[in-house]
Amino acid sequence: MTLDPRVDIGHVHLKVADLDRALGFWRDVLGFEEQARMGDQAAFISAGGYHHHIGLNTWESLGGSPPPPGTTGLYHVAVRFPDRKTLAETVHRVVRANIQLEGASDHGASEAIYLRDPDGNGVELYRDRPRDEWPRESDGESLAMFTRPLDLRALLAEAE
Repeated sequence: MTLDPRVDIGHVHLKVADLDRALGFWRDVLGFEEQARMGDQAAFISAGGYHHHIGLNTWESLGGSPPPPGTTGLYHVAVRFPDRKTLAETVHRVVRANIQLEGASDHGASEAIYLRDPDGNGVELYRDRPRDEWPRESDGESLAMFTRPLDLRALLAEAE
């Protein structure tokens, strides 16, 4: 049994310690639009006017700290961009905001930048290559993903 291919992930909620600080990253640096707010408890943000792709809330985490290493939880939330230029423009804003990047990888089917939000949540900013460019195994069917360094300078040059 497989899921209907129209199924997708509608939104994710992230526990944050300080709502304004979280909005400073997700809204002011990455560029998500604030759709709704519940005082200092929650904000709902999206791209393109959707009710929310990301919920930021302090319901169980106000003033809290990130979970320590070696515990379970969200590894990262991945934000997919429609093309390389849009990804490059966002990564350029991240770099200008002095937010440290943790990695930049070429996975064959996608290009990805890794960082953390102010609450320590893992964030992947990526774009998929067109499907006909995805690397395939010799059977021609199975995806042959890999992890290689991404040329960050070349990516950022797309933002100019």
